[in-house]
Amino acid sequence: MIRFVIAFLALFICNATMGQENYAVSAIPKALLTRASAVIRNDELTIQVNGLDDVTRHRKTAVTILNSAGDDESQIVLFYDKNNQIKSLKGIIYNEFGLPAGKFGEKDFKDMSAVSDGTLYQDDRVKVFEPAQTTYPYTVVYEYEIKSKQSLFFPRWKPVTSTGVSIEKSSLRFICPPDFTLRHQEINYPGKPDESTGKDTRIFTWQVKDVQAIRSEPFSPDPERFMTSVKLAPESFAYRGLKGRFSNWTEYGKWMYENLLREREALPETTKLFINELVKDIPDPKAKAKKIYTYMQDKTRYISVQIGIGGFQPYPAADVDRLSYGDCKGLVNYTRALLKAVNIESYYCIVNSGSFKKDVSTDFASINDGDHIILCLPFKNDTTWLECTNKRIPFGFLGDFTDDRLVLACTPDGGKLLRTPKFTYSDNRQTRKASFSLEENGNLKGSITTRFEGTQYDNHDILEEEPFKEQVKHLAKLYSIPNFDIHSLEFKKEKDVKPVTIENINFSSREYASLSNGRMYLSMNVLNKEDHTIPDIRNRTNLVYINRGFLDEDEYIFEIPAKLKAEHIPGNTVIEKPFGKYSAVISIKGNVITYHRTLQFNEGTYPKEQYSDLAKFYQDIVEADNSRLVLKL
Repeated sequence: MIRFVIAFLALFICNATMGQENYAVSAIPKALLTRASAVIRNDELTIQVNGLDDVTRHRKTAVTILNSAGDDESQIVLFYDKNNQIKSLKGIIYNEFGLPAGKFGEKDFKDMSAVSDGTLYQDDRVKVFEPAQTTYPYTVVYEYEIKSKQSLFFPRWKPVTSTGVSIEKSSLRFICPPDFTLRHQEINYPGKPDESTGKDTRIFTWQVKDVQAIRSEPFSPDPERFMTSVKLAPESFAYRGLKGRFSNWTEYGKWMYENLLREREALPETTKLFINELVKDIPDPKAKAKKIYTYMQDKTRYISVQIGIGGFQPYPAADVDRLSYGDCKGLVNYTRALLKAVNIESYYCIVNSGSFKKDVSTDFASINDGDHIILCLPFKNDTTWLECTNKRIPFGFLGDFTDDRLVLACTPDGGKLLRTPKFTYSDNRQTRKASFSLEENGNLKGSITTRFEGTQYDNHDILEEEPFKEQVKHLAKLYSIPNFDIHSLEFKKEKDVKPVTIENINFSSREYASLSNGRMYLSMNVLNKEDHTIPDIRNRTNLVYINRGFLDEDEYIFEIPAKLKAEHIPGNTVIEKPFGKYSAVISIKGNVITYHRTLQFNEGTYPKEQYSDLAKFYQDIVEADNSRLVLKL
């Protein structure tokens, strides 16, 4: 009887505090449990524009975590600063029966800086809450309100943010005055938003229901191509005391240039005189730009990327000149100012960064698009691109962080969409040649020379400034050679138009080849083994997408003792598919064994039906790479 009363009171409190919702796991439709590690029971996001400098964002969310794989969905992360203030924040945790197991409020959140140490910005902070739950399933229900003094950017609505998450209900409401023009773009959303207009408001509503979890599928395209989302952007806005309007990239780029960039490019006269003196004997504009770029790299250091959190305006070039550091915005703007001092034009460009290539939208202008800044030098018939945050990167080279994607250039004439340079699979080349001497006891010694080109140019950049001991430790993990003892290591950089990194290693390996019953077992692929396969997923839903192509070529020459004779030679392997090629060929002449391996992947999008071939391709490569030659003692 007592237990019944306690349960009844708990249920009463639950219903009283959270609007009569039933959060029992048993209430979740069975179809939504398939492939799910978390279920969004209800998510209501409301954005209300009261004025251009008065916007309220209210959110109420209930999410059930089914197992540990869904814990990320229970994490609550709220950014705030002087222009975005958290006004209310509360939540309740429920057990699997829908009974309250605990409450939390703002005091239970970790409050920390949203930027890294040494940043130019100091007022951006974040509150984080992670439930300390060890019993599954459980449900987190939370509600918050944020008051914002700007209307330049609104959050993008993504009902599902990851695989393994299903949805019972999710909605977005946007409330604004009748004369406020909202631009919106639906992606993978059925139909259009519901619209209603009252005397003083206009309301847009988007909602989805009963969405089953999607599974993670390797080699899938950008999630934007198959997940639902809605982009929002104003036509007229206010931001940190500035007002403006834009409806396309041309207008946005012009507003950006005139309001956030133009007044930030001034340099001290002494600096301008110095830069002119630095390049006075260089007639070619591109050579001048290279000299100035090298000067900027030597003088400054990079702090952290702050777009979207720390503000959209770069620090003044004069401040970066004085302090000798800045983030991507500040360093690009500083380099632009240095080039302007010698009459070289350049464009401040907004880009989506990361090894996974992603374009700036072609048809929806929004300040939410892009998270990094690079510089474009529009020389006639020789457009040159600069990454200003890396002290070691060559002039005119963009690696896989910003290659082959549409970017927005902010110019005095307005925004322009430009594409960064593309690397073909043959540009992204790793070429390795090695000579080995094999001893009768299975020990191996030799020398290795590897050339890294294209997006593989900086594969080992992280090692170059490390102490020798750390370099050896890292390479021992990378190459997985047993008892790997590096005697000498050298890196060379050829910073030409197509830069190359050359790595030279002299090494020895005890007991590289195994001995048993008068035989020696020699693994032919010493350095570049494919060591993982991908699951063969049936009934795949997504296209097969290979983000970037590359070519690896390895040639190893083994000199073996004269008394050793080949007893078993692995057969040559040649595989050719639309998405790639692989070959491993072994030849023996006297006491010299030559192993030649090539692996080529072709960038592109392929039918989902070819995924099984891709899984088989990986499996065959793993097997071929692990083949061993048997020598008789």
